[in-house]
Amino acid sequence: MRLSLYNSEWVSEYNKECKRLNELFGDLVIQFEHFGSTSIVNMKAKPVIDMMVIVKDIDKVDQFNPRLKELGYDPAGEWGIEGRRLLRKGGEDRTHHIHIYQEGNREIDRHLILRNYLRIHTEEAMKYGALKEQLAMKYQDTKGYSQAKRSYVSELEQRALEWHKKEQG
Repeated sequence: MRLSLYNSEWVSEYNKECKRLNELFGDLVIQFEHFGSTSIVNMKAKPVIDMMVIVKDIDKVDQFNPRLKELGYDPAGEWGIEGRRLLRKGGEDRTHHIHIYQEGNREIDRHLILRNYLRIHTEEAMKYGALKEQLAMKYQDTKGYSQAKRSYVSELEQRALEWHKKEQG
């Protein structure tokens, strides 16, 4: 399992991908969001950019699959999250995970609240980063690594949600 030091180029790669996808999807797109570890300054991450595309109608996304494949994306359907469309880019040397949700999907807030929490609570980001480093040394495959950190991430998400509720008053 490989982790990389934070790379400011991830932001420009995210922006390039937004431009490409905006050209393809056009008026279907409401907004783009960079999330996951590559969106947290100074956090080590798998060098795979997680990005979110919020669209007006999720069902219309599927009609783009042939064109997406031509452009080097691997459309993976819902991939375990109802109402999501996942695109993977980069094949075996993956560069992007693109999560597409229809506006109003509850998964949107979950991802963005956690991102915002980690950006503000640097001590939490450091603890999470340290755990990721330990697990990356222990697990060679992404599946084992992801499973090993699942319960910690769930607890972290709960703390982020509680923080968000307090912030909302």
